Amino acid sequence: MTDRLKALLFWIIGVLLLAGVALIGAGWVGALAFNRMADAEMERLLAVKANASRPITAHDLAPLPAPVQRWLRQAQVMGKRPIQAVRLTQRARLRLNPEQNWMAAEAQQTFCVDNPGFVWKVNIQMNPLLKIVGRDKYVEGRGEMLIKLLGLIPVAEAQGPEIDQGTMLRFLAEMVWFPTAALSSYLSWEEVSENQARATMTYGGQSVSGVFTFTDEGYVQSFSAQRYMESNGQYSLEEWLVKAVEHKEFGGIVIPYKAQVVWNLDTGPFHWFSCELESVEYSF
Repeated sequence: MTDRLKALLFWIIGVLLLAGVALIGAGWVGALAFNRMADAEMERLLAVKANASRPITAHDLAPLPAPVQRWLRQAQVMGKRPIQAVRLTQRARLRLNPEQNWMAAEAQQTFCVDNPGFVWKVNIQMNPLLKIVGRDKYVEGRGEMLIKLLGLIPVAEAQGPEIDQGTMLRFLAEMVWFPTAALSSYLSWEEVSENQARATMTYGGQSVSGVFTFTDEGYVQSFSAQRYMESNGQYSLEEWLVKAVEHKEFGGIVIPYKAQVVWNLDTGPFHWFSCELESVEYSF
């Protein structure tokens, strides 16, 4: 190898290293700015003052369908005040189509219960150099999704009736992490069978509903609903299934802490998301 070729090779390697360092630096700065934005949204969500409440009694559970009553007793809500807000962290993995490899993710989520809403922020590691950050939120009856590459380059941003419906259903499904919300005035219940109950959530001029399935002992087994799914810019109503895998106690409340999310499509089930709760902090 000639000296000129060696010099050229070292120059190319140097440029690539500098580009890699610049990419990592840009990603760090972008993710920091994105996380600050999401954190501010979380704080605004929690700034809403909750109404004073008293401990839950058997009288509060009496109007509910039998399987819902079993669930709340199993969750150990009796004698506790209704949960007003939740902060949690997750480890997760996800993929955007059945052929794609799973991507590891870490997420934080904040819920407000009295004025139902949530903000969810996620960091997704596509590969050792590329990271995607995302934020889903449901606030004041409206939903929004935002995804950015390296926290800087917009990849997807969506809002509108289909996103409102989807984020509202997500709040309803994830209510199993703060089960006292089952007593909220914006929810109504209908017994479907011995181990199933349909919940309808009405808020912000919109209603959504889905079916919760419970075990004989009262543990949550699944939640299913018709939810809008986006594919190539088009939305269609598809069966959306959330499976509770294992339960654990956090802050005196027993909840599902591992879950799988599946789209049941005409082409077959598409398992696209799994998560495990790492920490849960309740405000009563």
